[in-house]
Amino acid sequence: MIARNVCCVALVVMLLPLIVVCSLATPALAADNVLSEQDKAAGWMLLFDGKSLDGWMTNSQKPSQRPVDDGFINPHKCGGYMMIHEKAWGDFVLALDFKISPRCNSGIFIRTFPLTPRPGKDVGFNGIEVAIDDTKAAGFHDTGAIYDLVKTTKNVMKPAGEWNHIVVTCDKNLIAVELNGDVVSRMDLDEWPEPNKRADGSPHKFDVAYKNHPRQGYIGLQDHGADCWFKNIKLKPLNRK
Repeated sequence: MIARNVCCVALVVMLLPLIVVCSLATPALAADNVLSEQDKAAGWMLLFDGKSLDGWMTNSQKPSQRPVDDGFINPHKCGGYMMIHEKAWGDFVLALDFKISPRCNSGIFIRTFPLTPRPGKDVGFNGIEVAIDDTKAAGFHDTGAIYDLVKTTKNVMKPAGEWNHIVVTCDKNLIAVELNGDVVSRMDLDEWPEPNKRADGSPHKFDVAYKNHPRQGYIGLQDHGADCWFKNIKLKPLNRK
């Protein structure tokens, strides 16, 4: 028994340097809802601190009826069509993580302006939506598509309950969506001069000529009847002089 214990101690002593090296080589998981020093140096801004809804409100410019949900923004039952960040943005890169509940239908709105809906229309007609849906197809209404305007090239959405990473770039007339590492949709607003008509001439639902759509507006997280959670929401402004 003594000999066996001595052997075990000797083995641990021999392996200890290797254990230390491996532990140092394994990067620590980044904390949620904070900026790294690299993020700060690159010009990223944190839009959600994971603790409060400071800077966020409904599209009616009222406080959300749903508080922070375990470090996440959940727009479902917030009291409005969407939760918006308080500042209007023009050219930017928006990055965030999201997960959905089964059969969820939600979206990320960009350049939403103004916040007052037109008669007979919801405020979504005033913005451009990046679709978030619990689907497996690759069409106009699937995750990563520019809703009803540009199809997603592929469906790389993870199953309900798993986190996804999305990056949306608005650079003057160009919009691009990257989902889980793949660029899945692009749009050149200058190629959309007519209402209800896509760049290829096919019809869509919006009576908007996107060539003339405001190039600055609000970012929104849509409540479309199901739970959807957002975290690590950060933005990098572009084209500032």
